[in-house]
Amino acid sequence: MDALTQEEGDLAVRLARSVLDQAIGGKPGAGMDLPPVFREKRGVFVTLTTKGELRGCIGFPYPHLPLEQAIRDAAYAAAREDPRFPPVGPGELPGIRIEVTILSVPALLHAAPAERPGAVQVGKHGLIVRGYGRSGLLLPQVPVEWEWDSREFLDHTCMKAGLPAGCWKEKGIEVYTFEGQIFHEG
Repeated sequence: MDALTQEEGDLAVRLARSVLDQAIGGKPGAGMDLPPVFREKRGVFVTLTTKGELRGCIGFPYPHLPLEQAIRDAAYAAAREDPRFPPVGPGELPGIRIEVTILSVPALLHAAPAERPGAVQVGKHGLIVRGYGRSGLLLPQVPVEWEWDSREFLDHTCMKAGLPAGCWKEKGIEVYTFEGQIFHEG
């Protein structure tokens, strides 16, 4: 899967902004001439912040939708359907900062449980932890923002799944890594 260019990443962010402006702000939809990469199926997350604080984050870790549709759906869901926050209102739109993360396909981490921290690269990898019928995901930028080492990153991904910290040490827990290209406003 080829990386997006900076210009394509900027278009991805503008597309997410246009979804919010139209769906929440009531502005007319802006026609955008999108390059072919936006027709490829890609995983994507859209993150919204206000004054540096998380305001919504929703996405699709696996490439099930064409990138254009995935960005549209994730942007709307991040603003209106993230269960951690009330829906974004029209008055908030000027203060919302948008970040779009385009994901590589998650791959199972082939390392013995005790070796997992050494196989996870903070700043490069995002993580998915699966086990006991639960799953949690953290984007690659999260451990950098919080200054976590790889063990803390694994622990927090377990907790995001609703599992105890340290569960990544168990053989029955699966850990997946992926990479992300991050594009943001400003």
